Order: sequence, then structure tokens, then C-alpha cells
Amino acid sequence: QVQLVESGGGLVQPGGSLRLACQASGFTLEYYNIGWFRQAPGKEREGTSCISSVNDDDTDYADSVKGRFTISRDTAKNTVYLQMHNLKPEDTAVYYCATDTLSTGCHLTPDPYDYWGQGAQVTVSS
Repeated sequence: QVQLVESGGGLVQPGGSLRLACQASGFTLEYYNIGWFRQAPGKEREGTSCISSVNDDDTDYADSVKGRFTISRDTAKNTVYLQMHNLKPEDTAVYYCATDTLSTGCHLTPDPYDYWGQGAQVTVSS
């Protein structure tokens, strides 16, 4: 059974850091494009970061997180991470990881992604 489980969310002060993890079971993450998305209350789901199945150096970031977030993959642990630095209140959202099993290269739009985790809450507040 294909399953993605996010962990590492929580409450952090502005300027702080968090690392989210997305662990897969039932399939091997390194063969697929992986994206991290977020959804704040009343807003649409938006892509923040993605990593391509072709090359771990092939990544993309939304302008709003570029330079602050880093996506990486640990194939031995079958896990993808999202390291977040200099967090801002506007980063507050539920964060989801997802897999895209068909596309060539990764995308920051939700449409190509077919398996999703249950989400992890990130709250940035003083």
C-alpha cells in the first residue's frame, strides 16, 4: 500500500527553523518526483519545493521560499526532507508532501501529483 507520512511540524517563532520529513512506504521515493505543498486557511494549496526523480540537484522553489527552504532526499531512509529557515508568520500552513509518478521533471503545481500525505501543521508565531 502506497503511503506518505509527514512529520516534524510544530510551533516556531519568527526567524526560527524546522525540518519536515516525508517518509514513504509501499514504494521507493527516489524513482519519483516529490513535491512539498502548503495550504493556509482560506487559501489554495500552493507548491513550495520539488525534487526531480532524474537528479537530486534538479529542484525548484517558489519565489516566496527561495533561499530559505531546501528540499533533499535520503534514499537509504526512503525519506524526503524540507529544511525551513528564517520562518515567517506567512509560512503558517498545513504542509503536504506528494509524489508525481508520471512527469518528466518536477512541478510546483498540484495537478501532476497523485499520492499525498496527511499533512503536518507548521505555525510561525511569537
